[in-house]
Amino acid sequence: MESFRKIHIASRILLLAGIAIATPAAAATFDGAWNVQIASGNVACPSGTSVSIGINNGQVASNDFAVTASGRVAEAGTISVTLSSGMKRAVGSGRLTATSGSGTWRGAMCSGTWTAQRI
Repeated sequence: MESFRKIHIASRILLLAGIAIATPAAAATFDGAWNVQIASGNVACPSGTSVSIGINNGQVASNDFAVTASGRVAEAGTISVTLSSGMKRAVGSGRLTATSGSGTWRGAMCSGTWTAQRI
């Protein structure tokens, strides 16, 4: 009975260690520089803008001095991000793959879509 208990405890430790190791590796799938193209169907809103962002261990940051980016990428590739430039702010969400992504965004009076390509 005691050896069964030790095996059970050891297997749980290995399982937990595997989960802890897998999480950063999965987040690293999306690490790197990304070019994001922003589009809007509303003529009064900006469209065709390109923003460079970086992802490091699932954390989003800006690579562009004019735009502040923050957010997070989950292991499955779902992304939520906030972009700010001066008084303007937009919130976006979507999904990334290893090389590209897409989603939607919404600002104070505008909304649209975005696409991303890994640089």
